[in-house]
Amino acid sequence: METKKVLLGPGEGYVEEKKSKFLAVAEPVNTEAQARAVVERQRKKYHDARHHVFAFQVGEHNEIQRYSDDGEPQGTAGMPVLQVILGEGVSNCVIVVTRYFGGTLLGTGGLVRCYGRAAKEALLDAGVGEVGRFDPISVTVDYAMQGKLSYEIGQRGLILEDTVFTDQVEFCLLCRQEETASLLQALQEMTSGRAKIVQGQTREGILAEGKIRLLP
Repeated sequence: METKKVLLGPGEGYVEEKKSKFLAVAEPVNTEAQARAVVERQRKKYHDARHHVFAFQVGEHNEIQRYSDDGEPQGTAGMPVLQVILGEGVSNCVIVVTRYFGGTLLGTGGLVRCYGRAAKEALLDAGVGEVGRFDPISVTVDYAMQGKLSYEIGQRGLILEDTVFTDQVEFCLLCRQEETASLLQALQEMTSGRAKIVQGQTREGILAEGKIRLLP
């Protein structure tokens, strides 16, 4: 199954080189119109800047990719910003880098490096997560099975949302949809069919740093 990565939110980056200032912003967007609206917003916000370089890719299969050097030498600005997006594999993302000229020419290598660094900082500040479909699964077992089940959860890298202790132990898990069938079979075998297993409705979510944010 192909992994889709998205930004977790907006982010900013800043690079200064020989008094030239590069101010970057990265934002999640869903359409080309939204991406261009971010570009225009940055143009108005920093209306006295010389360059507003941008790159974005949007679409279900990243079919729309655009970039602009906005007056910088060809290949020194927009493409390095796009390469940051492509290198991280981020979908539905726009990055705009505004440059205030510092009076000293940076050369093609310097421009490539500065635009790329500013874009990278903005993307890292925004954060990146993986989009997937997840099944909520509740597993209730006797206390004698608690340790064994905890070990299995850790081995499989499952997301443990909660543990409820009553006369038994209930583990509330989130499992990638494509791994659910394998997990359910393993749980049945491990507990000899004595576990109470309840599978909830599949939800789309974003996985980042070992946590899942379910989407509406």
